[in-house]
Amino acid sequence: MIPMEPSKGEEAEAGKVNFAAPRPFATAFKSDLKETLFPDDPFHDFTGKTLPVKAKKAVQYFVPVFQWLPVYNRKLFMYDLLAGITIASLAIPQGISYAKLANIPPVIGLYSSFVPPLIYAIFGNSKHLAVGTVASSSLIIADAIEKKVHEADNPQLYLNLIFTATLISGVIQLILGVFRLGILVDFLSHSTITGFMGGTATIICLQQLKGIFGLKHFTTHTDVVSVTSAIFKYKHEIRWECTLVGIIFLIFLQLAKKVKQRKPKLFWVSAIAPMVAVAVGCIFAFIVNAEEHGIAIVGPLKKGINPPSLKNLDFDPKYISAPIEAGVITALIALAEGIAIGRSFALMVNQQIDGNKEMIAFGLMNIVGSLTSCYLTTGPFSKTAVNYNAGCKSQMSNVVMAVCMMLTLFFLAPLFSYTPLVALSAIIMSAMLGLIEYDKAYHLFKTDKFDFVICMAAFLGVAFISMDVGLMLSVGLALIRALLYVARPSSSKLGNIADTGLYRDVEQYPGAISIPKTLVLQLGSPIYFANSGYIRERVLRWVRDEKANKDSHGDDVEYVLLDLGGVTSIDITGVETLVEIRRCLEVQEIKVVIVNPRLEVMEKLIVTNFIDKIGKERVFLSIKDAIEGCKFSLAREKGNEEH
Repeated sequence: MIPMEPSKGEEAEAGKVNFAAPRPFATAFKSDLKETLFPDDPFHDFTGKTLPVKAKKAVQYFVPVFQWLPVYNRKLFMYDLLAGITIASLAIPQGISYAKLANIPPVIGLYSSFVPPLIYAIFGNSKHLAVGTVASSSLIIADAIEKKVHEADNPQLYLNLIFTATLISGVIQLILGVFRLGILVDFLSHSTITGFMGGTATIICLQQLKGIFGLKHFTTHTDVVSVTSAIFKYKHEIRWECTLVGIIFLIFLQLAKKVKQRKPKLFWVSAIAPMVAVAVGCIFAFIVNAEEHGIAIVGPLKKGINPPSLKNLDFDPKYISAPIEAGVITALIALAEGIAIGRSFALMVNQQIDGNKEMIAFGLMNIVGSLTSCYLTTGPFSKTAVNYNAGCKSQMSNVVMAVCMMLTLFFLAPLFSYTPLVALSAIIMSAMLGLIEYDKAYHLFKTDKFDFVICMAAFLGVAFISMDVGLMLSVGLALIRALLYVARPSSSKLGNIADTGLYRDVEQYPGAISIPKTLVLQLGSPIYFANSGYIRERVLRWVRDEKANKDSHGDDVEYVLLDLGGVTSIDITGVETLVEIRRCLEVQEIKVVIVNPRLEVMEKLIVTNFIDKIGKERVFLSIKDAIEGCKFSLAREKGNEEH
């Protein structure tokens, strides 16, 4: 047993609670900064290495190509060659389709699958991620830019603002990566992403009805009501020939997906299906002269690789708000989507990727892309899944894809000028139907109602209002939930599990035994100004309820043990809260005992003199020690009273 008031010699001999002087500010700040910005300790391999070795590892860390390329061999290349060709066959129809979704020339979509993959191969961290354009970002950029300039009114200015938005997005991603601010992306929760992607997929599918029905006029708005109204308004423009072709292509693409789902080894069927649809569509349009039957085609595609676009960047104050809005939103969405996808596939082979390095890679490829006639790219799930299933072994598969795109741009681009727009609409719809994840939404509903509300806020906000409003609604609800966790932290009363030295929550373990004359409380969160008032009231309520319970059994509360093992930090307001709790309880002749304060908490309690006020003899390393100390003190007080 540990006495409540041991002698100095006994205290030194026990040596259980560390009351060492607080660390210097510089040391504590360095430790906190490291945990904030470098939680993965990326430079742990540098310890004990010579300067040349450190320099080599630094280069390999910041430019990953120098890490995997020296050990690359022909055997690995054969796998990457097959994977690269496979994803290139998917990149061509997707590039053209998503460019049309963004209302920019289709060739821009092809450009965007040439330069960015090369940049990613140099700076990217994931072996499986396949770089390309995505439907959600395409629509977000188009929706934001359309608020200032309509593509039909001034196509060149519209395209210039698209490039500017891509540059802004890349700069934001690069800054986040360099300063290791990936924590900001974490505010896009899984529920938010699920709802946002589902809502975006819904409005994209509805917008493709313009191409499926062959409509010449349509709304520029993206919400469900506007799109549905436009379809009914212009229903007299519907061409049955176009609709029939679109349905045939859509059925073909969906059947190809079913083949992959039933027989995963035949993944290539689904991968090449869009390319087959484009090829068949081109041949069909050429033979039957599709335009005469109301089936629109892509139109001329010029040969040649990406021209420079530095001169196209437009920072005119009159329009800059639109590219900034598009850049900020797409930067975060593209990062969250790309990093999550890269991590998912890395875990399948028991590997880890550095999210901050991915941010740098995404930022660089979008910055360079904006200067070479590309628009925003990230790591799309469909292409990455194909890359993984095709057996890719390294980032070289992106290089192979880029080479294939270069050859296409030099020699084959004009052939795709006959691609029917209805085929592109079918490709986009088929891809988007897979992004509406009903099962995940239902799972959220069954497991966490608040997460389900967050998900539906994003889905309904995007579908019926706008993408930025839907995203803000969902993120806002998620932040409110996080703030509630901070402002209303959990606390629990602990009891002893019979015949053990364990103390657990009595609500979770109803059979846990209460300690006579002692109330053991566990605090499970940092104590800040935001929650200190609640913690004070909650502790006093625990004491009130416990006194009422013990009084009914002829007992009393003489000690309150506060287990601070789960309190990671405390501010000045939090310390004052502990002082107030102690003062309130002492009026009721109840003593406060502190158990297992962590390093940062102990340092704050020492520098604020709280330890001196409460006394070192009332600070213990474990609940068991504290209870034994309380029992000893009670026994001694009883003995003194008898004498």
